Order: sequence, then structure tokens, then C-alpha cells
Amino acid sequence: MKNLLKAQDLRAYYRLVDGTEIKAVDGVTLELRPNEVLGIAGESGCGKSTLAAVMSLTHNPPLRVVDGHVAANGSNLLTMPPEQVRREIKGRHISVVPQGAMNALNPTQRVRNFAIDMLQEHFPEMTKAQAIDLARARIEELSLPVRVLDSYPHELSGGMKQRTIIVLSTLLDPKVLIADEPTSALDVTSQKIVIKLLLALLGEGIITSIAFITHELPLLRQVADRIAIMYAGKLVEVGSMDEIIFSPEHPYTRALMGSMLVPEKHIREQRIEAIPGVPPDLKDLPIGCRFHPRCQKRLPVCSQEEPPAKIVGDRTTWCWLMQ
Repeated sequence: MKNLLKAQDLRAYYRLVDGTEIKAVDGVTLELRPNEVLGIAGESGCGKSTLAAVMSLTHNPPLRVVDGHVAANGSNLLTMPPEQVRREIKGRHISVVPQGAMNALNPTQRVRNFAIDMLQEHFPEMTKAQAIDLARARIEELSLPVRVLDSYPHELSGGMKQRTIIVLSTLLDPKVLIADEPTSALDVTSQKIVIKLLLALLGEGIITSIAFITHELPLLRQVADRIAIMYAGKLVEVGSMDEIIFSPEHPYTRALMGSMLVPEKHIREQRIEAIPGVPPDLKDLPIGCRFHPRCQKRLPVCSQEEPPAKIVGDRTTWCWLMQ
């Protein structure tokens, strides 16, 4: 199956002033397919947002890509000239709803000004009136109140502000939308409305696929077709939503599910248990499997060598127990 966006053996490190490298993304291979929602989950600090920044080409120093590539349409986007990236990729092939997006809008500008600026950046010949008309049509198409165009960000509720940013991010009908924690800091009702909007964008063909990044696995059950689990800069398990939620293989995936409040009895009947220990320091990673210091089922080899990928069908697991 042809993919829309693929990270291949991607390594992206933060370099501190003393030369220390923080291996936030360390050898990740992951693809986003047409007409799917790919969930990317894991504890805070596991590398999800760093992966999103690199795959959306929004990364900046001190984060740098040290190896691997991000491919779309047969081209490595990381080696593409910046002007070509700006003209052909950003906003058109890939768009992003960044973490903390509700604070991304300038409080001194009306929403319509953001729409005008973005559209004229890609279509210099477009008039302000044409840009406003296009933005109004999209807002009406997605059942948002047109008044948001004349509003300042502080006049909008958190949920409305998030939906407005999602609409602005998709005005150019990008094939891929990378949504980094799009429902964080929202109440349950607003979360449902935002998810409904994202699925409407996909269902109406405005976007083709979504990478949905969150630390809440139960939330992904509502939206994801496939789920990728990250831990300490690496993938530990990738599979269909049903496989990851109902029959997780990797001990970390199972522990992550067991640490979360999931109301459905048929998903989890045992009591909630915290994952023992803490994630490793990305400046001083353990040898072997990075989860082994916290794993209750570790083998001697787990502290000596990194596990290879075990591929069965459309599921991949990086664990010595699966070998």
C-alpha cells in the first residue's frame, strides 16, 4: 500500500551547549497510509512531539536530524530546498496542529487576518476578499459559526479556538494533518467536538490522513485505525487499533493500558496500576531494551541487546519475548 508520508530510520537529537545529545527520536520507521488515522501514543517525554516536528518539517535547533529521512512522493523532504518545502509541502501536502495550539494565535489579530496571511503566502495573487470568502466557505462547510472570522482569539472558548486552528491548518486541503495533542486541556465535551471535526475533515475528503498524537490510549480507540506506541525515543509496538487496545503484546503497551482509566469492562477488568519506575534519561539511555529496567517480564538478553522487529501481518513488536 502506497504511503503518504514515511519516516525511515529517523534519528533526531537535541544538542545541548555542552555537546550532550538527547536522543528524542532514535531509529524510528513509521508510515502514514491513505485514508487512515494513525495514533501515536506513549508517556510524556517519549519523543512523540519531536517525531511530529520532524515529520511536519517544523523542527528547529537545538533539534537536528542526524540520520534517516522523511519521504513523500518519492522525495526526501529533509533535503528539499527550503523554498520548495514552503511552496509545495507545508500547508499543501503536510499541515500541523501543534501542541499548545490554543496559544498559537496572535491575540492582537482577528482570525480572518490569519486566514488571509496564510492563503496569500501560497497564492500571492489572491485578494483579501477572496481569502475571506474561501475561509468563510470552509467554516460554513464544517458547521462552525462564521462569526469566528471577526473574533480575536481571546473572544473564543478553548474548544472553539482549537477548532478554528484546525480549520486554518486545513484551508489548503493538505493530504496529511499531524495533530499533536489536539484535545489536551479541553473538557470531555470539547474533546468530542474536536474529534468529530477531525473525522469530518477526513470523511469529506478535505484531508486524506491524520497522525493523531496523544498520551491517552483510550482516546485513540475513538479515532485510530492503527496505533504506534513510543518509549524513550523508539517504537515498541505498531498495530491495528483492535490489536493494540484489546491484545497488546509488548509489556510496555500492556502496562500503559493498565495504568489508564478505561470504563469499558470488556477492555479492562483489573484495577489501575502505575507503571513501576520512571522513563530513562534520554541523555543516559540503558543498554539493550530501553524498557527493561521497568519491565516485570525482562529476560537476561533484554539488558544486553536491543530487540529486533518481529513482524506478523500488519503488526510489528520490538520485544525479546516475541522472538
